[in-house]
Amino acid sequence: MQGWRHGMSKRTMMKGIAAVAVAAGLGRAAAATETPFFEAHGLPIGIQLYPLRTDLRADFAGTLRKVARIGYRLVETSSLYGHSAADCRTALDAAGLACRSMHAMPQPLGPGANLTTSFDQVVADAHTIGATDVVMPLFLIPERLLSNPGGKPSDFIPAAGEALIADDYARMADFLNEKGEALRKQGLQLSYHNHNVEFAPQGTEFGLEILLRKTDTKFVQFELDVGWAYASRMDVFALLDAHPGRITKFHVKDIKPTTPLNFAIVQDPADLGKGIVDWKRLLPAAYAAGTRGFYVEQEDPFTRPPIEVMADNYRYLAELRTAG
Repeated sequence: MQGWRHGMSKRTMMKGIAAVAVAAGLGRAAAATETPFFEAHGLPIGIQLYPLRTDLRADFAGTLRKVARIGYRLVETSSLYGHSAADCRTALDAAGLACRSMHAMPQPLGPGANLTTSFDQVVADAHTIGATDVVMPLFLIPERLLSNPGGKPSDFIPAAGEALIADDYARMADFLNEKGEALRKQGLQLSYHNHNVEFAPQGTEFGLEILLRKTDTKFVQFELDVGWAYASRMDVFALLDAHPGRITKFHVKDIKPTTPLNFAIVQDPADLGKGIVDWKRLLPAAYAAGTRGFYVEQEDPFTRPPIEVMADNYRYLAELRTAG
């Protein structure tokens, strides 16, 4: 496994050193103060529904009932899975689930409302299903990188991500500020979700740091996908420490040590507790930095039914004891 990198400014690097020291102290104190993390903080364990998308398209209401039986009470949508927002809300309510966070693409890359050409529909859908947060799950793709005759978005998105330059991130920050302000006027909060392309060096910074620096704290928050951050060997402790209050949500996702250091949306997924992330250290550090939304997710491929994996991941987190 390749070494960890920071790829960040000197200020961020120095703060990261302090964060690691604090985390080490938490580890030493764990034996005396361990307590179940989510129970201790009164936080629900949420689930990002994307891993269950095939099941949801086949049996939406039934799959939501299975999610609730596992113990999840909070969900985050990646789409509406071919249903209206009203039908989604009915099924969520019937299963005893709440949706507080909803993903919406930045531009039209497939079915579903997006923030560019169907902004009003995004707002209406969010209000209908009960979401308070709208998350932009993918980077804004510049026009010069959109040409893909006859292909699917998944065919060109990794290459587009690798081709992003610092000016693209600056324009993306402007887009996020504009949409975040517009959403706030509708009672909604905008967040940005990363992959690993955002950690590629852009001069003296990396892409996500440009977004953090140039977006307005009133209008834009961040949902850190931990698995993708670790795929780039980002020092997540340093990132949290350098930007307190900005990373309000986590995708709780793990990867295997066989994952190569890359910025091309490549990872070898792992069940929680079986990968490289030290959740006993990371979750308290995230909480201290202001993270309050935690959504379990796992990437393909699966060697057994995804609903079983999501059940095991829930149990791992529900039983996880930390020092803070």
